[in-house]
Amino acid sequence: MAKSKVIFFCQECGYESPKWMGKCPACHQWNTLVEEKVSKNADRHQVTGESSKQRKKPQSIKEVSSQEEERLSTQMEELNRVLGGGIVPGSLVLIGGDPGIGKSTLLLQLSSQVANNHMNVLYISGEESEKQTKLRSDRLDANEDHLYIMAETNLEYVIDAIDQMNPSFVVIDSIQTIFNDAVTSAPGSVSQVRECTSALMKVAKSKGISIFIVGHVTKEGAIAGPRLLEHMVDTVLYFEGERHHTFRILRSVKNRFGSTHEMGIFEMKEEGLKEVSNPSEIFLEERSQGVAGSTVVASLEGTRPMLVEIQALISPTQFGNSRRMATGLDHNRVPLLMAVLEKRAGLLLQNQDAYVKVAGGVKLDEPAIDLAVAISVSSSFRDQPTRPDDVFIGEVGLTGEVRRVARIEQRVHEAHKLGFKRIILPSNNLGSFTPPEGIELVGVNSVQEALKAGLE
Repeated sequence: MAKSKVIFFCQECGYESPKWMGKCPACHQWNTLVEEKVSKNADRHQVTGESSKQRKKPQSIKEVSSQEEERLSTQMEELNRVLGGGIVPGSLVLIGGDPGIGKSTLLLQLSSQVANNHMNVLYISGEESEKQTKLRSDRLDANEDHLYIMAETNLEYVIDAIDQMNPSFVVIDSIQTIFNDAVTSAPGSVSQVRECTSALMKVAKSKGISIFIVGHVTKEGAIAGPRLLEHMVDTVLYFEGERHHTFRILRSVKNRFGSTHEMGIFEMKEEGLKEVSNPSEIFLEERSQGVAGSTVVASLEGTRPMLVEIQALISPTQFGNSRRMATGLDHNRVPLLMAVLEKRAGLLLQNQDAYVKVAGGVKLDEPAIDLAVAISVSSSFRDQPTRPDDVFIGEVGLTGEVRRVARIEQRVHEAHKLGFKRIILPSNNLGSFTPPEGIELVGVNSVQEALKAGLE
């Protein structure tokens, strides 16, 4: 019989230790080591039955074909953009998100669209029965002849079904419910998630099958299980959104076949997820006119320019220490920009509470939003609104200078498309392109010049 031993695994990075430790020596996280029993098989390190002739041999890099495989384009252009142009055959994609956010709805709609192209699709549900999946498919009108569903949690049976069907597309919902009999730990543990993902990766690469796996998330919003899970897959997608809002954001944080930080926006309706082709218009449709503390910035998410409203509220503090709060952007950026405004622009902000928010639930993390945040804070502090047809773009340095930003032409064209008349941007970005007719570009070199142009 196979002997078993106890090993402690780190839930963050997958580090193995023969004894428990309060702090993981690999990722330096506290209280992340959990106890699991691991079978020690005698044939674990034995060589597989492949002969030496069947094994791959090293070859020159010049002999390797660099021709790209044809991607499978779906009917969701937002999803195609996030994936880098479509689904790559043989890819392993991990999608995570909060419970009830719409992961199963998105993947069932995607499965139906792939099956509509006369390609066999296998939908493995480990959390719902076939009848529950059928009820959702009826609501989404996802009843294609080539779409097959199966409620199973045993990895061996899942792989057998894939071998018999040989589908082009497989969905595993979710990886935390799948278990391998060879691993003695419970489903969802570090060992089970790692071994099941490794087996599915071998199936995807050897057979050229595209596999999407759903991953649960922790209360901090990260995908549950070892961090190794995100390193094993080809693409990591996060499905985000507020439960009280209908909009959902599909964000790419890792993609071996395309650019990262791409974003797709959907709207949850009764009949399923619908694409939002012009998110800038939706994010600005409820913007108040003539109110101090509101500015518009042309941000860039991956390859997509997007206009978003940044709101700021400055009020005298009632405590000994002033508060700095931010929603939708890095909370460290607000005190940094306020210090620049106080030192370089002469605004007395040290006894003021500051609350900054990106409207619409979007998260922005690029430096090009610095100028819009600074103008919003100054506008609220002076109680002086900006012009409703102004857009602010630029990175702010600690010396108060406004620095150049990338891909300014796309940002300007997006602002022009939505009817904005004037853009305040870094002077170094002027002259690099020809602006469209009917829009004025105002170049600034410092925060002082931007405040004079935007508020006076």
